Amino acid sequence: MTSRRTTKEKARYTLATLRIGLLVLPLLQAGAQAAPGSGFLAAGTWGGEHLILEVSGKGAEAELDCALGQVTQPIRLDRHGDFDVTGTFTPEHGGPVLRNETAQPAAAHYSGHVDSDKMTLTISVAGKRVGVFALSRGSHPMLRKCR
Repeated sequence: MTSRRTTKEKARYTLATLRIGLLVLPLLQAGAQAAPGSGFLAAGTWGGEHLILEVSGKGAEAELDCALGQVTQPIRLDRHGDFDVTGTFTPEHGGPVLRNETAQPAAAHYSGHVDSDKMTLTISVAGKRVGVFALSRGSHPMLRKCR
């Protein structure tokens, strides 16, 4: 006995397959975002003691207790979950800010390692280590601003 699908049955099958694909695709993409070798660092907030890192597809903005940082390129992970990018680092200071005072960003180096939802981030300026930070994806720590 040969089974032949009617046009209506084919349409239902195609629609069901499409629905499953639309449901599964975002889950696959979300799971791969922070995985080593997946390409780029997962977007969102990464936080830890003294630092909040807001990551997007265009780079990242860092806010520290007494400084700001910026990376203006996507942060690519290698197959081991490591990254190494350049950016800027702008120190801040406590006390009053003079009228003619402008913060001068310095060239900075951002490197680190990502393992699932955990990151180790090292920031260096002019070859000197500013700090090493342990960050967690989705964490929103309180900063102690130097103002």
